[in-house]
Amino acid sequence: METYGKLLNITVPFFFFFFFIEKIVEWRKGLQVIRGLDSVSSFSSGITNVVKDILGIGITILTYQWLVNKIAIFSIQSTIAIYIIAFIVIDFQGYWVHRWCHKINFFWTYHVIHHSSEEFNLSCALRQSISNFINFFTFLLIPAALLGVPTTVIAILAPLHLFLQYWYHTQLINKMGFLEHIIVTPSHHRVHHAINKEYMDKNLGQIFIFWDKLFGTFQQELKEVTPVYGVTRPVKTWNPVKINFIHFWLLIKDAWRTEKWKDKLRIWFMPTGWRPDDVKKNYPVDYISDVYHYNKFDTPASKTFIAWSWVQMFFNYFLLVYFFAFIAQIGTPHIFYFGGFIFISIYAYTELMDRNRNALYLEIVKSVIGLFVIYYYGDWFFSSQHWPWYHYAVVAYLVISVFAVGYFVFNEISSDEKSQIIPSGIN
Repeated sequence: METYGKLLNITVPFFFFFFFIEKIVEWRKGLQVIRGLDSVSSFSSGITNVVKDILGIGITILTYQWLVNKIAIFSIQSTIAIYIIAFIVIDFQGYWVHRWCHKINFFWTYHVIHHSSEEFNLSCALRQSISNFINFFTFLLIPAALLGVPTTVIAILAPLHLFLQYWYHTQLINKMGFLEHIIVTPSHHRVHHAINKEYMDKNLGQIFIFWDKLFGTFQQELKEVTPVYGVTRPVKTWNPVKINFIHFWLLIKDAWRTEKWKDKLRIWFMPTGWRPDDVKKNYPVDYISDVYHYNKFDTPASKTFIAWSWVQMFFNYFLLVYFFAFIAQIGTPHIFYFGGFIFISIYAYTELMDRNRNALYLEIVKSVIGLFVIYYYGDWFFSSQHWPWYHYAVVAYLVISVFAVGYFVFNEISSDEKSQIIPSGIN
């Protein structure tokens, strides 16, 4: 946990750096592949994911160490060859987990967040799940376990494998010659994120593209078919917590509403998007039937509002820097209180981005909780032992945030609602 936190403090700044490079290139080329609130939502999703992961919230049905202890044929030392073998096995596992998440209704719950952005840029790579509370898929690492690949090797390569999937989420890099035949490139992954019928559920590889060619899921990016991004049932919110559970909640409602017991059970294991006939008829949901003629989700926002949304996100990242740096010293159970505060904070400001007037009440609750933490501990989770100034910065933010959110609720959201009211007598 502590090592992973320190690794994140090293790697996350690179994610921001390359995103800003992408923004500069977009601006210089006169393109539009980045929208402010969309990217704030994406980075916020990334924050929720790493907090969930570092807190270890979840259950692994079968651990890799158990597999090694039970089925390893050899006992080998870590060498370059072992790292290469382990990396290939991890990528093989990644392909099949990814494929099942696209093909099975229940597992789509884990993955919908990643495809929920209607843009395709580096920030959308950070839309990662917090709903995967149970890991079913360790058995796919059996080839590595049989060879006796040490657990430490897997532990080192797993986050590296994830981080290496960041760079190809961009529209600004064209096809890459011979590399198109070996690794997943931006062109391959644009196809994967597209909802055009020609591209749906294709290019499921994570690092190597040859899995798709081997198992029949490969599709080239076609010049005549411009990718359209998102999901066919649009999520229509910037709130990453809601997005994570939006499909799961629909499955629960459909299972409850359908009259057939058979459908109540099989809905979870049917192909992604399947709904019982009676539910489809009585409870229709929004669906994009024509990918070339629909309006992307957006909310009215002034430049000041967008800037404040970035401030909110970056302050939560500022909290994470401290959290990752001193997670061992913060200790249990305090790390869970800290993580809970991060989730409440992100929920509050993304509700504001959705133009929900109740965001002000959420912001007040969040700030009261934060101020109580500082009152109770005498600082921000023992920060005076490391950064004596830190809790003063947190207090200042908590106070300012309430007034800022109040301003936007009463001056932008309320005024916008009033302008949409049609006076009586006018048709």
